[in-house]
Amino acid sequence: MKKLLISNARLVNEGEIREVDVLVAGERIEKIAASIAVPNGAAVIDAAGKYLLPGMIDDQVHFREPGLTNKGDMETESAAAAAGGITSFIDMPNVNPQTTTRAALADKYRIAEGRCVSNYGFYLGATNRNIEEIRALKVGEAAGIKVFMGASTGDMLVDSPEALEQLFADAPVIVLTHCEHTPTIRDNEARAKAEFGENVPMSEHPRIRSAQACLASSSMATELARRHDSLLHVLHLTTAIEMALFSRAPRSEKRITAEVCVHHLWFDESRYADLGARIKCNPAIKTEQDRLALIKAVNEGRIDIIATDHAPHTASEKKKTYFKAPAGLPLVQHALLTLMDLVAAGQLGLGLVVEKTSHAVADIFGIVDRGYVREGYYADLVLIDPDSPYNVNSTNLLAKCHWSPFEGHTFGSSIDTTIVNGEIVYEDGSLTGQIAGQKMEFARAR
Repeated sequence: MKKLLISNARLVNEGEIREVDVLVAGERIEKIAASIAVPNGAAVIDAAGKYLLPGMIDDQVHFREPGLTNKGDMETESAAAAAGGITSFIDMPNVNPQTTTRAALADKYRIAEGRCVSNYGFYLGATNRNIEEIRALKVGEAAGIKVFMGASTGDMLVDSPEALEQLFADAPVIVLTHCEHTPTIRDNEARAKAEFGENVPMSEHPRIRSAQACLASSSMATELARRHDSLLHVLHLTTAIEMALFSRAPRSEKRITAEVCVHHLWFDESRYADLGARIKCNPAIKTEQDRLALIKAVNEGRIDIIATDHAPHTASEKKKTYFKAPAGLPLVQHALLTLMDLVAAGQLGLGLVVEKTSHAVADIFGIVDRGYVREGYYADLVLIDPDSPYNVNSTNLLAKCHWSPFEGHTFGSSIDTTIVNGEIVYEDGSLTGQIAGQKMEFARAR
């Protein structure tokens, strides 16, 4: 069995930072100790001066396959994720064909097999009409059920009161919601068109996809979950006003959990002036006060998970006018580096980042043997060099769309090495070519 010894690492795990050696045997962690002798034939990584973290598990990505592969695919986006220290991802169902049946879900797993650098899982999408598919879903078949309670594509907007009641009553696994109130958004769009015509400035986006549109929908989702005692995870929150909906209780006591994405912790509406559609996303990036409230909520425990909502579009699409430019941005390659800069700025703690990007994701979705650095767990690991700055530029972008809102920015840290299931998939600034991703196991039932 192939062995790998990581020596002299500063392990950040389960609320502690300590100096350790970690021995990996095959796909799993065999031993964690203050000092481990080098086994015969083992490869060795000297991690002196570097942090060792459990790899980030990104519970919200759009890798665009099947059907939208001009923007991204399983191979390219999982590679970009691995280069960013993301060792596992869960992909959204708004592809083509949409993942709204168990058959489509099985097909998507077949598409991913043998092609992903990082581990993978998928959601079943809800519609107004697929309640029988949802009721038939078995624990482990999907990471959860994704509900667009706001504007979406195709028939994935779930706005029927009866469908929502049935979904929250009968969902056998966790429900995830995108919360924006469509009628409010449409009213705001009409107002913007009346004022600006077709030349609506990008700076209007947070007023069109407004805080009130978010609150109206997230309030409905949390009320439904409480009434039906559902497991609910509310995705990509963006506003200060919504934070009162979520508890500061320990995660183990919650049936309703919350998420924020890295770009909502980093950008505010002042950046529409220079980045324009490059930071157009749904829900919208809003005020500096909202950004600071989200950081406060992460620190308080109201927000349980930090994710990316990686959603690539082509550069040419992003150059279009407001109503034609699609929403979404590529983020997986730089998410952990963004969080490391927030740690360096004193806004987040490093242990808290690990909690929100790894431990909590594994617990909330019932991911088997991942999300922690523990003996017997899969060796999904990332080494971060806090003293090696990383400049984002066109030569080192790996997402298929080949642009980033961070271009020109220099992060204070860099991803040194990423390990997936015991295989080194990224080191010294390059992918190794190893396709090590596996289908994740999900064991949490309602």
